[in-house]
Amino acid sequence: MSGLDENFFARSVHEVARELIGCELRFRGAGGVIVETESYERDDPACHAYVGLTRRTSTLFGPPGRAYVYLSYGIHSLLNAVCEPEGTAAAVLIRALEPRSGIEEMARRRRRSDRRQLCSGPGKLTEALGIGLEINNASLAAPPFELRGRSAEWRGVQVSTGPRIGITRAAELPWRFCAAGSAYLSRPEVLAA
Repeated sequence: MSGLDENFFARSVHEVARELIGCELRFRGAGGVIVETESYERDDPACHAYVGLTRRTSTLFGPPGRAYVYLSYGIHSLLNAVCEPEGTAAAVLIRALEPRSGIEEMARRRRRSDRRQLCSGPGKLTEALGIGLEINNASLAAPPFELRGRSAEWRGVQVSTGPRIGITRAAELPWRFCAAGSAYLSRPEVLAA
């Protein structure tokens, strides 16, 4: 299992979103296996970059392999991975993890003991890992992040796809990717293999 670098992210956002399923993500030692993602590209009306380059979206236009962290509904910090060549503006939203390490700390932060509820949604995930806006534009290939490719256990993972959730524009696009049958998804699958 090797670490993922900028080259992994410097390609199609949809390929990256699919291939992140089964990869391991840790932040300051807490984390697990990515089981759900969504992809967003510049010409997509649900992507923040759709409005163009602004102070808020500048990270999206930057180099691949950076964390794009923004505040959703004034409540939750959401973690995205910037993809495609610099200036393209595309990102993968990390929607859910299967917790594997730092579980006690994640449970304390989330005030929950059920492992399935620790990281089963993008806001839950960042709360459990302790990721806030201050980490925006940090490299995903360097501490405090640790991002590794699929282990032998996850190499044959079946990835299901379907419409994105939690958005109102372009929700019908089949750019949600999930580890088929995972108990740690933000919502049950209504997907195709």
